[in-house]
Amino acid sequence: MRLADATWTDVRDADVDVALLPVGSTEQHGPHAPLGTDTLNAVAVAEAAAAAYDAEPRTGVADAVSRGEALVGPPIPVGVAEEHCAFDGTMWVTPDTFRSYVREAAASLPVHGVDRVVFVNGHGGNVEALAEVARRFSRDPAHDGYGVAFTWFGAVGEHASDMGHAGPLETALLRATTPDLVREDRVESARDGGVDRWGEWVSGVNLAHDSDEFTDNGVVGDPTAGDAERGLELLDRAGDALAELARAVADRKVADRDVDADR
Repeated sequence: MRLADATWTDVRDADVDVALLPVGSTEQHGPHAPLGTDTLNAVAVAEAAAAAYDAEPRTGVADAVSRGEALVGPPIPVGVAEEHCAFDGTMWVTPDTFRSYVREAAASLPVHGVDRVVFVNGHGGNVEALAEVARRFSRDPAHDGYGVAFTWFGAVGEHASDMGHAGPLETALLRATTPDLVREDRVESARDGGVDRWGEWVSGVNLAHDSDEFTDNGVVGDPTAGDAERGLELLDRAGDALAELARAVADRKVADRDVDADR
């Protein structure tokens, strides 16, 4: 179920086990891919996972019951992306604002009985902040919620090493799910004007704070190596991994807690 498409009575009458909350970014993805790439890809993976979330009995339950369903929340489209500030159209918020907004948005769900959440992330710059969001959400004594963060491009097996930025993985997933948004006539020039590696590294430290310090067109990696067939494989892998995680989150028993949520 997509929350934005449902009515309030649909949600009231549904048997929801877990919410999948896509979190993306609005930032440059080279001359060939849309600013909304991270959001589009997070939504695609969340919807694939929801479709894969099956009705098999929950494990570890004395009287086995069928599963309910996974709810796909509306995407959060602006994230921690100031590293791309030199490129037109990029939007960002501070990590503090991002953490507060995402956590408070998720805290709306337990009020309606949806107390298990997976934050489905599509942007590398959100990773650290989302890990903290999930911890704070899970420790909040105001509700019984429990959540974890999932980043799709970390769950695609050997493909993960090709991530880059606007490179083969993101381009492949777009070609498989929203091909009309890929500027195919610019893909080769995007490759030619890009770089092979993110950052400028010395002694294990990245000297570059912003992406324009090492890539003129915003591309890291070879987008021509990401065709639609590869994109479908990425979608299957990430969707299946997220569905497996969602089942584990739905089944997890969470102990009562009494902690200060502002610590």
